[in-house]
Amino acid sequence: MTSVTPTPAPSTTGTPLVFPEGFVWGAATAAFQIEGAAREDGRKDSIWDTFCRVPGAVLDGHTGDVACDHYHRYADDTRLMQDLGIGAYRFSSSWARVRPDGVAGPAGVNQKGLDFYSRLVDSLLERDILPWITLYHWDLPQALEDQGGWANRDTAYLFAEYAVTMHEALGDRVGVWTTLNEPWCSSFLSYTAGVHAPGRQSRPDGLAAAHHLLLGHGLATQELRARAPEANLGLTLNLTVAEPVDPTNPDDVDAARRIDAQFNRVFADPVFHGAYPVDLLQDLDDLGLAEGFLEHVHDGDLEIISTPIDTLGVNYYHGESVSKTPAAPTEELHGDAPVTRETSAPWPAADGVYWHPTGAPVTDMDWEIQPELLTRLLVRMHEEYTGPKGMRLYVTENGCAYDDVAGPDEQVDDQDRLSFYDQHLRATHAAIAQGADVAGYFAWSLLDNFEWAWGYNKRFGIVRVNYETQERTVKASGAWYGEVASTNTVPPRG
Repeated sequence: MTSVTPTPAPSTTGTPLVFPEGFVWGAATAAFQIEGAAREDGRKDSIWDTFCRVPGAVLDGHTGDVACDHYHRYADDTRLMQDLGIGAYRFSSSWARVRPDGVAGPAGVNQKGLDFYSRLVDSLLERDILPWITLYHWDLPQALEDQGGWANRDTAYLFAEYAVTMHEALGDRVGVWTTLNEPWCSSFLSYTAGVHAPGRQSRPDGLAAAHHLLLGHGLATQELRARAPEANLGLTLNLTVAEPVDPTNPDDVDAARRIDAQFNRVFADPVFHGAYPVDLLQDLDDLGLAEGFLEHVHDGDLEIISTPIDTLGVNYYHGESVSKTPAAPTEELHGDAPVTRETSAPWPAADGVYWHPTGAPVTDMDWEIQPELLTRLLVRMHEEYTGPKGMRLYVTENGCAYDDVAGPDEQVDDQDRLSFYDQHLRATHAAIAQGADVAGYFAWSLLDNFEWAWGYNKRFGIVRVNYETQERTVKASGAWYGEVASTNTVPPRG
């Protein structure tokens, strides 16, 4: 591991920041959000295809049937990345495209699905763009959900088989593999809150899904490591900084502890320390949930889950300010899509915890802009998890949604988004200056896309997509980010 010293963190945005040599600059997407071609070449329904058809589940009844039509336009999109100067592309493969029926063995493989990802990887490599593949970004085959989904232990083993299928097809050309993206979302938003597909609302199912996702991660890591000892294997977690509204109030401090346990440590601790947090288990026990959860944790599971990996991906968007006292209704932030389908809270054991705004500015997702918390988060993850194991961190998602206004020529002068990236890249640089081994950053997202329960109503892209014509137009933020990636330097602003 090369030791580098970045330029000092500035006190103003008027200082250029040079990042370490070899720093990876990328952009990210996910299969369901951009591919489209929902029923072409052997692909079958995922849980998100089914969920989109549930009345009131997705705003305006939007679906991923066409999305950004990336399935047919991938070559244009890789050319666009090359023109921008982006050096790495983090994308996901669709389990529902590769093994659509959830059937074990060779008979379950859809060769046409594999062929698409082979073409995509070749197109990236032809343009000197590093393929950074994620094996699961929430689109479980519906056939497996019909058998219990992630609440069923068998799904973990079938996931490992799917990982092997992907590696056998692409392992000669792809060296960076991520097992899961944000298992917190695909367990608790999906199986406890019902906000995401498959829309279940059960605390026990969410907890079972969380464990089985981690088990699938560990099993897949073991299978890939056996086949490619030199591969870069990792996991991506969405992480936050949970803070008490009143740090002198023990109840508020405990509220922050509970959210930290149920958002961050529930996944990080088993992977890095081989155990679930003791305080989390106590919180679950207080609600009568621990015994049922631990029934899913079989002998040897935690050893599998803690199989060594090479990198940890950190997805960061905002912090959490919490209290045991409710916020006034006029102060509440509303980040969830205003869908008509009834949903539940995603937290398995956060009864009596309430969220408060801090007064920070917000994006159009109603998410607070808190770049300083990204610095703290990266330093913490390095000190408590990755650093002691000699592992590297990557910011694998960071970005913002704004209600972009396009001119007659489709141009978007998104200075708010540009400022967001400037602040968060400076925060990343500050973490490096404080000793965190952060080796790359991926903007979320390359393209405007299907934003889950929000449908197409929120735009995160650094490239605008006209959904009627599928025309791509680089936004001001995209041009700026491309210059940053090309020069390895965040320029002065203001």
